[in-house]
Amino acid sequence: MDYIPNTEQDYKEMLAEIGVASFEDLIKEVPESLRQKKMSLPEGLSEPEVLKYFSELADKNHDGKGVLSFLGAGAYDHYIPTIVNHLAGRSEFYTAYTPYQPEASQGTLQAIFEFQTLMSELTALPVSNASLYEGATAVAEAAMAAFNSFRNRYDFLVASTLHPEYLETLKTYLAGLPLNFKLIPHKDGVLDLDFIKNNITESTAAVIVQNPNFLGSIEEMEEIGDIAASTNAVFVSVVNPISLGVLKAPGEYGSQIAVGEAQGLGNPLGYGGPNLGFFAAAEHLMRKVPGRIVGETQDKEGRRAFVLTLQAREQHIRREKAVSNICTNQSLLALRSAIYLAAIGKEGIQEVGRQNILKSGYAKEEIAKLSDYKIKNGAPFFNEFVVECPKKGEDVFETLAAKEVVPGLPLSRFFKERENDLLVCVTETKTKDEIDTLVKSLGDLA
Repeated sequence: MDYIPNTEQDYKEMLAEIGVASFEDLIKEVPESLRQKKMSLPEGLSEPEVLKYFSELADKNHDGKGVLSFLGAGAYDHYIPTIVNHLAGRSEFYTAYTPYQPEASQGTLQAIFEFQTLMSELTALPVSNASLYEGATAVAEAAMAAFNSFRNRYDFLVASTLHPEYLETLKTYLAGLPLNFKLIPHKDGVLDLDFIKNNITESTAAVIVQNPNFLGSIEEMEEIGDIAASTNAVFVSVVNPISLGVLKAPGEYGSQIAVGEAQGLGNPLGYGGPNLGFFAAAEHLMRKVPGRIVGETQDKEGRRAFVLTLQAREQHIRREKAVSNICTNQSLLALRSAIYLAAIGKEGIQEVGRQNILKSGYAKEEIAKLSDYKIKNGAPFFNEFVVECPKKGEDVFETLAAKEVVPGLPLSRFFKERENDLLVCVTETKTKDEIDTLVKSLGDLA
């Protein structure tokens, strides 16, 4: 809390300095109807009382550690090595500001450069930016980059299995442009490839597909990439970076742009964030990439140095030439992701991905044994799957959450017709006993 130590004498001196007798004199020209009426406030509290009050208020909130949670849907609970908090907590990083002066910002620039390099390796694409606000924004920026790559292409094929919030952000972000979005339907949890083949044209700017998709299923990305290439449409992959330890990288199946949410790479869950988006692209799209790109160079003495190589935004160039008005990146969170990836290494991220598959597979098999529950979608999946419950998913959620077992996300929150469905997520953080607790809780409820 702020403490402003102004005395009555201070107020009088300030008012006298500006030539008024009272605060009311400052607002006398404001119409009475617009003035703040006197507020009815309780008596003030002492400092210990205030701290006690807010502590009790905070205790009413549950975090991912205080309950057994199987929530996912774009925000994931993954193990964070101790070294991430230790290094990211150094004051050189958490007090750093935008690195406009490279000679004074070499550490910050190198950290961002390392993040870019790691994301390029993870996605198998040669260019990565310094991060964006979060995954939904990254998807919208990818669509903008695809649109800017052509002169007369206004159509987009967008997966109906894209995260619903990403889809809404995409539509809102590009509402001012004359674009046509056509949703690709899905069958059994994966996209209808025949629909893509029959609807892609020379007017299609991009095909946007999430993999694993919002329902957890793994899409046929290589075949979709071939279809997109038939008309030179930009193939945009929206990917979970943790999954790239075990799944093919976007650059390996013909994707020109890979975007997504990197919260799972060393960043804890938070109510609303902060998150970070990543954006990787093929080299020919480098100047369509939003935000900023840190590059490596040499100083006049031949030493390794870092600079902001590309900043295709309106702060630095003429507004009409700007790629985007995105003005910043999530440097501290990108740093955490870089530390995480460096700490666990290539074998580590493969093992994390393998653990996600094995543990979610075990959970799926055990839930499938419950007589009143049905597993939806037969496609392979990564760490999420859909369960049809014997009663409304929202009721299952509320009942078990009251017992500190959060069974998954009720899909009715996004799709009204799926009122009995839960999206269940199991990451490497869950033990066999915890998964068994979920299964038993569902069985007892049925």
